[in-house]
Amino acid sequence: MEFNSTFCKLQIFLLLQHTHKALKSEYFIYKKIRSGGISGKKFAGPVLKVAVTGIVLGMSVMIVSLAVGNGFKREIREKITGFGSHIQISNYDYNFSYESNPFVHDTALYRQLTSSIKGVTALQRVATKPGLIKANREIQGIVIKGVGAEYDFSFIRNILVEGAIPKYSNDSTSNEILISDDLAARLHLETGQKVTTYFFQETVRARQFTIAGIFDSHMPDLDELFVIADIRHIQRLNNWAYNQIASYEIVIDNYDNIDDIAYNIYELTATHVFDDGTLLRTQTIRQTQPMIFGWLDLLNMNIVVIIVLILLVAGFNMISGLLILILERTNMIGILKAIGTNDWTLRKIFLYLSTDIAIRGLIFGNILGVGLCVVQAQFHIVSLDPTNYFLETVPVYLNPFHLLLLNIGAAAAIFLLMLGPSYLAARIQPVKAITFD
Repeated sequence: MEFNSTFCKLQIFLLLQHTHKALKSEYFIYKKIRSGGISGKKFAGPVLKVAVTGIVLGMSVMIVSLAVGNGFKREIREKITGFGSHIQISNYDYNFSYESNPFVHDTALYRQLTSSIKGVTALQRVATKPGLIKANREIQGIVIKGVGAEYDFSFIRNILVEGAIPKYSNDSTSNEILISDDLAARLHLETGQKVTTYFFQETVRARQFTIAGIFDSHMPDLDELFVIADIRHIQRLNNWAYNQIASYEIVIDNYDNIDDIAYNIYELTATHVFDDGTLLRTQTIRQTQPMIFGWLDLLNMNIVVIIVLILLVAGFNMISGLLILILERTNMIGILKAIGTNDWTLRKIFLYLSTDIAIRGLIFGNILGVGLCVVQAQFHIVSLDPTNYFLETVPVYLNPFHLLLLNIGAAAAIFLLMLGPSYLAARIQPVKAITFD
C-alpha cells in the first residue's frame, strides 16, 4: 500500500512538472485519466463509454420524441385546416349551422384582403348545405361544400386516391364532385358514376352529380361528412344571387402567425358594413374546432414530460459514472491535495471529464436522433393504423429552432448536474484518501 501510494505520488509529481510549461495541470491530468495514463483500477475507459452512451441514447430519444410529437400535431393540423382553412370570414349572426346566412361577395374587400394583409396566400369563396346522398339503396347524410373557381385544391390533391380534381369555372356550372373513400365504400360508388343528392327545404329538391375523384384524409368524421361541389349549386338551391356566398376561407403561409394575421383581418372586416347592414365575423380554425386543437395542445405537455424524464435519467447516469471515477481516483485526489492542489483545481479536473462526456454524448446523440428522423421521413419504416391514429406512418418534423433549444437545455441541465460530483471530489480529506483502497 505504501509503495503504491509513493509511486502514484511520484508519478503525479512528475506529470505536473512535465506539464508546467506546456499545459495547465488540471487539463493534463484530465487527459491522462481519460486515456487511463495514471495508475488506478482502469475503470475510466468503460465508465466514460457507459456515461457517453447514456447521453447518446437519451438525446436521440428526446429528438425523436420532439420530432414525432411535432410531426403528429403538424399532420393533424394540416388535415383540419385542409377542410376548413386557417381563417374564416362569415356573416355576423347567431347561425352556426351548415345552413348559414349569405353576404355579398365584395370585390373591393376581396382585393384588400389579398393585397394588404401580409401572409395571406389564398382567399376563396365557400358555401355549405346539408343533404342526403342516395346510391345503391344506401342513404348517407352529408354536407355539400360549394367552392369557386379560385379554390386551392392543394390539400385535396395530396390526399386524392382515385380520379381527378374537377375544374370549376365562373362561366358555367359543373356537376362534378369529390367524395371520400369512406363514403364511396359505404355507398359502393366509383369515379365516373352518377349519384343523386336530396336537399330539404319547402320541398325536397334533388340534384344529380358525377363523381370526378375520391380522396382519403384518414379523418373519418370529416371524410364521411363533406362532399366538394361547385358553389353555383348551393347558390341556386338557396335562391341566392350569383355573387352571394356563405363565407370566405383564408389560407395563410405560416400557421404560427395565425393569431396576428387574424387580428389584422378582423381590423379590416370589423368596420366593413354592407348596404343591407350585414356585418362580418372573423374566426380562426382554433376557434371553430376548439376540441381538436385543445387535444393537440395536450401533446406539448406529453413531450415536455418525456424530455424531462429522459434528461434526468441521462443526467443521473453521468453522475453515477463520475462518482465511480472519483472513487477510483481517491488516492490520486488525496495526493494532489497533500502536495498543495486547491479545491477549484480538483473540481476542474472532473468538470473537464464531465464536459468531455457531455459534448461527445450530445454530438453523437444528435447524429443518431436526426438520422433516425430522416430515415423515417424518407422511407416510412414505422407504420400506424389509420383507424386509430388518422395517419398511415409515424410523422416526423424537426424544427431547427426547437432542436437548438433542446440542445441548449440539455447542455445546461447536464452542466448543473455535474457540479455535484465535482464538489464531492474537492471535499475528500487527504489523510483518508491516501490510505483509501
